[in-house]
Amino acid sequence: MRFMLDTNAYSALMGGHPEVAGRVRRASQILISAVVAGELLYGFRHGTRFEENSSRFTAFLDRPYVSLVPVTFTTADRFGRVSAALRRRGTLIPTNDIWIAAHAMETGADLLSSDRHFKRVDGLAWVRFSPE
Repeated sequence: MRFMLDTNAYSALMGGHPEVAGRVRRASQILISAVVAGELLYGFRHGTRFEENSSRFTAFLDRPYVSLVPVTFTTADRFGRVSAALRRRGTLIPTNDIWIAAHAMETGADLLSSDRHFKRVDGLAWVRFSPE
């Protein structure tokens, strides 16, 4: 199984969340969207341990089964399609999460996230974990 980690899934993994850690251990590949990387780096810069968190993230990305996925024209096209569909239904979600969903759909990976609003995205393979 291939997973794309949402920002909250990466944070949960680093916090030792047993369900997330188990899914990551069993995965054949872990993908990190460039959008998630941006959210994480933003959070690290607003915290008190930027160097530690940034180094930990870089080390995670260096693992052989982890890939950082760049935004492509295909991602942008999927973003446009998903955004338009959500707007037509009147069920918008945060913009960055639309990008992340589009990225997961492009790669064919299951998106691992605790955010319930991903259920609104048609065609997204979403695996929810409980944040507790």
